[in-house]
Amino acid sequence: MEVIQGSVVGRLLLNVWLVLKIWYENSALGFYVQELGGFVHRSLRGSLLVQCVKRNGALSRGYENSLLCRLLGAVLNVPGLLLRTLYRRFRTVFRSSAVARVGFAVVENTPIAAGWLILAILIIPYEQWNNAYSLLGFALLLCFAMAAGMRRASRRLDVVSVGPYPVFFAGLVLLAWPLSYAPALSQRFVLYHLACMLCVVVIVSTVERRDQLLRLAGGATGGLILTSAYAVIQRIQGVEVNPSFVDLTLNKDMPGRVFSVFENPNAFGEVLVLLIPVAVGLMFAARGWGGRLLGLLGAGMGTVALVMTYSRAGWVGLFMAVLLFVFLWNRKLLPVMILVGLAAIPFLPDAVLNRILTIFNMKDTSTSSRFPLYEAAVNLLRQDPITGAGLGSDAVRAAVKEGNLYHGKSPFVHSHNVYLQVWAETGLLGLLALLGTVGYTIKRAARVALGKEGSYSVRMVIIGGVSALLGIMVCGFADFIWHYPRVMLVFWFVFALTMAGIRLALREETRSPRRDRVLDQKTDGEEI
Repeated sequence: MEVIQGSVVGRLLLNVWLVLKIWYENSALGFYVQELGGFVHRSLRGSLLVQCVKRNGALSRGYENSLLCRLLGAVLNVPGLLLRTLYRRFRTVFRSSAVARVGFAVVENTPIAAGWLILAILIIPYEQWNNAYSLLGFALLLCFAMAAGMRRASRRLDVVSVGPYPVFFAGLVLLAWPLSYAPALSQRFVLYHLACMLCVVVIVSTVERRDQLLRLAGGATGGLILTSAYAVIQRIQGVEVNPSFVDLTLNKDMPGRVFSVFENPNAFGEVLVLLIPVAVGLMFAARGWGGRLLGLLGAGMGTVALVMTYSRAGWVGLFMAVLLFVFLWNRKLLPVMILVGLAAIPFLPDAVLNRILTIFNMKDTSTSSRFPLYEAAVNLLRQDPITGAGLGSDAVRAAVKEGNLYHGKSPFVHSHNVYLQVWAETGLLGLLALLGTVGYTIKRAARVALGKEGSYSVRMVIIGGVSALLGIMVCGFADFIWHYPRVMLVFWFVFALTMAGIRLALREETRSPRRDRVLDQKTDGEEI
C-alpha cells in the first residue's frame, strides 16, 4: 500500500477508487444491490442447501474408521515403515553423513519439487511431450514422500484426507481395465490415471505448511503465465484458421484460435479455466508483493489467453468459477459481479460476441456435430449401463464402431461430454464416484471457507481450487475434458491442491498458536 500511495499513478487510481466507492455506497444501485445481497444471505441461511453443506454424510463419517481406509493406508505405508526401521537401526550413520542430511532436506520439501514438476508439465511443448514424464515424475516424488517419513513417523501417506469418493473412483478405474471391451486398448490409459493417483496422494500427504501450499500454487501460476505469454506471441505472429476448430460460415471474421504449447485450443482453454482461479486465489493469499504480482499477472494473462482461444465452454466455465469464487469469498459482492458481467457484454469485440451467440445456434457445425456423438454414447450405455465399454477412449471408440452406433460426419473420437464418457469408460458407479468426488470437494471447501476455518491465505487457495473444479466440470457438459492426459493431470493437481488446503486448514484449527509457529519454522530435524 505504501508503494501505491508513494507513486503519482497510484495516488490517482486510489483517489478514483475512493470516489467511485463513496458514490456506489450512497447510490440507489448500491442500496438495491446491498438489499439483494442481504435477501440472498437470509434465504440461504436456513435453506436445505446450507444444511447439506454443514453436515457430514454417512459415507464420509464412516470412511476414516473403515476397514478399507485402514487397510489401504497400511499397505501404502509399508515401504515408509521399512525405511523408518532402517533409519532407527543406523541412526548414527545417517546423522553423521552430509549426503544423508542433504537428501533429507530435499525429500522433506517434496511440495516444492512438486511445484517445479507441475511447472515443467505445463510448459513443455506438445511436440516434445511424453505422458510418461508425468508418471515418472510423480513416482519419484512418491519415493521422496516415503523417504521423508524415515525421521518423522507423522509423515505418512494420507488416504483419509483424500476422501472416500476419489478412492472409490480410483478403484473403479483400475477395475475398468480388465473388464474392458478391449483390455489391450485400455492398457495405456491405466498409466495416465495412475500418474493422477500418485499426484493426489503425494500432494495431499506432503503439504504441511502454508508456504508449501502457496509455492505449489505459485508453480502452477508460473506455468499459467508462461503458456499464456506464448499464446499472446502466437496471436501477434498470427495463427492459421483451422476449419476443424470453427465453422467458417458463421465465424467469417474470427482469427485463428491460439493453443500455446498444447495441440488443441479447447484443451488449452480447459487448462486456463483450471489455473486462472488458482492464480486469483494466490493473489489474495500471498503475503508479499511478489506473490500478489505473480497471481495478478497469471490471472490477467490467463484471461487474455482464454479470450483468444475462442473456447465457448471455457468462457462459460470461467464465468461459473468466478461466481463460486465470489460467493465463497464475499457473498455481498455476488450481485455486483453478475451485473458487471452482464453490463460488459455489449463492449465485447465483435468476434467474441459472435462466437458467444453461436452457442445455441444449431447451424454451427461445431455445435450440431456433437449431437450424433451424444446419441452414439447414449446408445452404447443402453447396451451396458453398469460396466460401460472399458477404460479409455480407444475402447469406447472400438465398441461404438463394432455396434455401428455412430452415424455422424466427423470421426468418432470421444463423446464430447465428460459425464457420458466417464460413464462409458468406468460404468455407472464410476460416474457416481466422480460426481461424488467433485460434490464432496465443493462441500468441504464451502464449510472451510464459509466457516472461516484455518488462515486466510489457506482459505483463498482452497476457494481458488474449488472454483476451478466447478468451472471445468461446467466445461465438461460440452467436451471431454480428459481427452488429453496432461489436462487430466492438471485437473487432479487442482483437486489435490484443494484437498491439501482443506487438510491444512483443519489442522490449523486444532493446533495451538505456539505449536503452529514451531512447525512453520521447523524444516528439518527429528520428529517433535
